[in-house]
Amino acid sequence: METLAIFQDVESAGRAVRELIRLGFVESQITSYSSVAYPEGTLARVKSHGWFRLVTVASALVGLVAGFGLAAGTAWLYPVRTGDKPIISLFPAAIVTFEVTMLFAIIGTMVGMFLEMKLPNFKKRLYDPAIADGYIGIGLTYHAPGQIVVCGRGPDSEPCIGSISALPVTEQRARADEALMKAGALRTITE
Repeated sequence: METLAIFQDVESAGRAVRELIRLGFVESQITSYSSVAYPEGTLARVKSHGWFRLVTVASALVGLVAGFGLAAGTAWLYPVRTGDKPIISLFPAAIVTFEVTMLFAIIGTMVGMFLEMKLPNFKKRLYDPAIADGYIGIGLTYHAPGQIVVCGRGPDSEPCIGSISALPVTEQRARADEALMKAGALRTITE
């Protein structure tokens, strides 16, 4: 089950996040939605491991090897002997290597961008059109009693249980709705 609360400003959304954490929710259960690009950790301080740089650099390195392999392999397979000149010439091979490296880097950048945005997302998520109008959305995911929640992301993540997870989901929802409204939520949507 999931709840989405809509707030008019960042301060009230921040109060709601702090109140939810005080109640015992884990930060990995809380997600912020906004049409404005706020700095990482403004509302919820979840450490995220980005794949963007790694995918871009890895694809550029693959492109470097593929480009040199294409240029040198073609010259080696179809040699054109011209006097004492080498079969694999450095400058023509460098041009092809550069072009293929850039092609792979651009494709890797696009793939990394989609990974960062978690697109395509086939899971149905709550959304309110007011978020596109400048409002702030705070999403909260409920877990069954005793269910282990992952704290953090990446290699340093560890399983943990939020203290509120000991309660039934209906009680979690009631306490969360009360805290969200107290913090200034304009409305909440639960599904």
